[in-house]
Amino acid sequence: MRPAHVTALLLCAGRGERLGLDVPKAMAPLAGRPLFAWSLETLARCGAIEQIVVVGRVPTLRELAAAAGLASGKVAAWVEGGAERQHSVARGLRALPEGCTHVAVHDAARALVSVDVVERTVAEALAHGAAIAAVPLPDTLKRATLAVVTETLPRPGLWLAQTPQVFRRDWLERAHREAADTATDDAALVESLGHPVRVVEGDPRNFKITTPAELALAEAWLTGRAAAEAARPEG
Repeated sequence: MRPAHVTALLLCAGRGERLGLDVPKAMAPLAGRPLFAWSLETLARCGAIEQIVVVGRVPTLRELAAAAGLASGKVAAWVEGGAERQHSVARGLRALPEGCTHVAVHDAARALVSVDVVERTVAEALAHGAAIAAVPLPDTLKRATLAVVTETLPRPGLWLAQTPQVFRRDWLERAHREAADTATDDAALVESLGHPVRVVEGDPRNFKITTPAELALAEAWLTGRAAAEAARPEG
C-alpha cells in the first residue's frame, strides 16, 4: 500500500454578496489580512497536509498572499474558481498533484479553523476513507411554513457540518464525476455513492463567515487572541 499523501483544496471563489463589500469574500479584510490568508496559513502549518491547491481569482489571490507575507511553499497550484462551489471543487480536483491519495476540502470563509481540527479530521479520513468536521446542533430545531411552526425536530444526533471535509481521492473524484444534482457539500456527494462518512467534533469558532456580523465576530476573536499572545510573558 502506498503511503498517504493529503492535498488540501482551499476554496476562495465565493462572491460574498451578503458581506456588502466590493471585493470577493476571500479578499475581505480580516484583522489586517485578506480573509483567505488565515486558512491558508493554518493549512500550511498542518503536518498532515502535504500540499495545497488554492481555487479562486488566481492573480489577485497570489498578489495578496505575497503582500501578506505568506509562506506558500506548500501551494502546488493556483486554479481559477468556477461559477458554483461544486464547479470550483471539480477544477481543484483536476489540479491535484501526482501521488495525492486523500483530499481535504476547506472553505476559506471558515477563517478560524484550527490546526487541531484539520489534523483530527484528516486522521479519521485516513483510517476510514471519509470524515468531516461538525458540531452538535446547539439549539432546538423547528420546521415551519409561512412563519408557523409545523414540527419540532428532536435535536439528538443532529450536527452542523463544517470544513475541512476529507476523502479518499478516488471516492471524491468519482462522486463529482457522477453527481446528478448540486449538493451543498462534498460529503453529500460521497454519501450518495454509499460510502460512510465519519464525523469528527469540530469547533464552534470554525463558523462560516457570510455576514458583516460574522466578519466582525471573527475580527474580534483574532484581535483578542493577538492581544493575549502579546501580553503573555516570554519564556
